[in-house]
Amino acid sequence: MLCTLHEILKLAEEHQCAVPAFNVYNMETVMGVAAAAEETGKPVIFQLYSRLFDEPCGRYVMAAAHEAAEGLKTPCVIHLDHGAGMKEVTRALRMGASSIMRDSSSLPLEDNIRETKEVVDICENLGIQVEGELGHIGTTKEPIPTAFTDVEEARRFVKETGICALAVLIGNAHGRYKLAPHLNIQRVSEISKATHIPLVLHGGTGIPDDQILDAIANGVRKVNFGTDVCYSFLDAVRAVSKDIIGIDTFMTEPIQAVKKYALSKINLMEGNA
Repeated sequence: MLCTLHEILKLAEEHQCAVPAFNVYNMETVMGVAAAAEETGKPVIFQLYSRLFDEPCGRYVMAAAHEAAEGLKTPCVIHLDHGAGMKEVTRALRMGASSIMRDSSSLPLEDNIRETKEVVDICENLGIQVEGELGHIGTTKEPIPTAFTDVEEARRFVKETGICALAVLIGNAHGRYKLAPHLNIQRVSEISKATHIPLVLHGGTGIPDDQILDAIANGVRKVNFGTDVCYSFLDAVRAVSKDIIGIDTFMTEPIQAVKKYALSKINLMEGNA
């Protein structure tokens, strides 16, 4: 059941939990996440990374995500993750995204506000809500910044852009961490109290469960998982016998591996409810 970002985050707020958002890259990863949502009866977010809308495959993955969403009885969202520019935002909207992220976090604050608000204004006419990012969330290949999202800048950013959800930098990064991160939970709480909107935790792969639950208890309502979706799928692909020739049969175990991973994160989010 496809819904809006506002609707699914409102459910998370009512239950004081978070919705897991899984990056999907092909039909099989969509199928794995959908199977986990169907088994648990819990809401999920299907995310497509920005670059998929620069490539022909994005159209096919979006079609698969829509097919999955229509078959689910529980609320779900199809979300553009880290929209790099208006081209990607426009393509995602045309292909049926029910939620948009505009990521201008690498720009100065004024430019970030301007570019994010531009997308909010466009999406508002379509009944679609926008996630923004303040405090650029890099990768684990880079030193993780210690200059976290500023509370007062967050208050201003939310007020002037009209976003529905805010991705924050609190010691998190994209990729597999070399060492377990230490999230600044106090900063999460301060930003939540200052902005009064759902917060988003990117880089969920590898963050210890107790820290994720602490972040949820202090205002995080969406947690992103991408890297380990890839690893769960690829590790299973590499383990499948080369004697299996039928591609549909070959993909059975990789789909189940993605489902198993998604189940673990859905259950983690549920455990906080």
